[in-house]
Order: sequence, then structure tokens, then C-alpha cells
Amino acid sequence: MFLDWGLFGLFVICFISSTIIPFPSEAAVIYFLTTDESAFLVLTIATLGNSLGGSTNYFLGKFGRKFTSKKHPRAERFVQRFGVWSALFAWLPFIGDPLMLVLGFYRTAMSMTFLLMTLGKFLRYLILFFLMDAI
Repeated sequence: MFLDWGLFGLFVICFISSTIIPFPSEAAVIYFLTTDESAFLVLTIATLGNSLGGSTNYFLGKFGRKFTSKKHPRAERFVQRFGVWSALFAWLPFIGDPLMLVLGFYRTAMSMTFLLMTLGKFLRYLILFFLMDAI
């Protein structure tokens, strides 16, 4: 369905896959990389959609803190130990979405968190591109 929407559909798929709803963005990126679309454009749109979805999780965590005073010692220790650098791994399945929620909850430096998150997501798609090219 979303694939019929062209590159906007790719953006939507990548956005949704980076929120709490599991959705396979890699399959959509591979599909678009096999079309006549510019690889640079495909990687840019996929990264933008995926990063905006990750940012949404960050803001959900940040604003969710206003509604709870409950402490999460394990998550707090994780953020104290790895901080914004953990945002590089926001692309990981099952881990990335809650990771961004936690980083938002503990209010890590927003600009650095978003920069590292976007870099990690872009590198994932870039590696996928090079793996496809090698096959």
C-alpha cells in the first residue's frame, strides 16, 4: 500500500518503523534502491523519515516524564554510563525505540542525541546500500 505512494510512501514506512510500531523499513529501502530512483534520494528520505520517528520517541519520553515521578534505576544507570552516545544505536530493532524514549525521559542533550541518532540510522541504510551493490 505505502509503496504505491512512491518516495512519500518510503518516508511514511521509515517514520512508522521508527516509532513503537514495528514495521520493516529495510525491505522498503531495498525495494526503492532497485528502482530508477536516485540512491542518494532514497537514503536521504529513509534517514529523514526514520530520524523523525526516533525524534517522536524522544519527545514522548521527555514529555512523559511530566506525568510520572517514578524512577527507573536501571535505565538511569544506562543513561549515566553511555549518555547521548547510545543514540548511535537507535536503529537497532526492539532496542532503538525504547532507547529513544529513555533518552528523552532523562533529557539528554537534544541536538547531540538527534545528530548521533541520525548518523546511526543513515549508516545502517548506507551499509544496506553497499551490501546490495556487492551482491
